[in-house]
Amino acid sequence: MMGKLFVVATPIGNLKDITIRAIETLNNVDIILCEDTRRAKILLNYYNIKNKKLLSYFEGNEEKRSKEVINLLKDGKNIALISDAGTPLISDPGYKLVKLCRENNIDVIPIPGPSALISALSVSGLETDKFLFLGFLPKKKNKRIKELEKYNNFEGSIVIYISVHKIEEILNEIYEIFGNRKVFIAREMTKTFEEYIYGNLLDVKEKIKKKGEFVLIISKSVHSTLKF
Repeated sequence: MMGKLFVVATPIGNLKDITIRAIETLNNVDIILCEDTRRAKILLNYYNIKNKKLLSYFEGNEEKRSKEVINLLKDGKNIALISDAGTPLISDPGYKLVKLCRENNIDVIPIPGPSALISALSVSGLETDKFLFLGFLPKKKNKRIKELEKYNNFEGSIVIYISVHKIEEILNEIYEIFGNRKVFIAREMTKTFEEYIYGNLLDVKEKIKKKGEFVLIISKSVHSTLKF
């Protein structure tokens, strides 16, 4: 009998934000795939999950490792996939593995839980009925600008992940393209120094601390015409 792949959501900051089912799954599987084995061990030790085989699974080895994992699943091993934080595959590795599982008729089971995307949206005060998730924007400025310009008239909220060393530069670019719209920024969600800022972009830009990890949500265009 073939094994199953469990896609397990883990905390985005506060280690207490995990489901009972996620803990049970991590206890029961044969192997845990993780972006960083050191970070995974912190979570596993916190919940006294011992003697688990950990395999690194990150962008650099995703293609090769996915093929290895398929063979393990075909041999009957049950495997969990976790990311460093939140729900795997959402701006994290895993797509290639899940695709291979589907192509090989291997069961893939979601173990839902924390997601920075959904957590930020839920407290943003901006429209949540329709939103566009762009994840991390391209590293090169010209590609970022081109990407952002495509969605200037999107009739819903736009969600972007931003790393600390890019926050000021990207906020400036967004102002140039979107103007002084209402925005929401979540910084270091669920962690000790979490912070949430809502307001016009220029005001928010002045208040933001350049530390940590950011989720930025841009309000919809007043004159939206872009439809999907």
